[in-house]
Amino acid sequence: MNPYRILSGNMLEYMYIMKKVIPFRQSLFWDVDPKTIDPKKNARYVIERILDFGNGKEVKWMWQHYSIRAIKKVLLLPRAQLHKKSKALWSLMLK
Repeated sequence: MNPYRILSGNMLEYMYIMKKVIPFRQSLFWDVDPKTIDPKKNARYVIERILDFGNGKEVKWMWQHYSIRAIKKVLLLPRAQLHKKSKALWSLMLK
């Protein structure tokens, strides 16, 4: 199973349209230019960063653009790039 294939049908089309409207801080994606991030192709990366370091505005954006199922799927990946405390918090919140 490919962990990057977490979105489906209409959501993918919507994400393609929203591709250029990502209001992310440079400090959230310190290792890349936020303008180059494709929310469809880099869904796992985007979700992981927001769950770990996102502010309220970015978390709200995540809820509007990714399904709860997609977020849970990333959270439950055995090799998810999340700090233990972030993973514990979001696991409780998404029960």
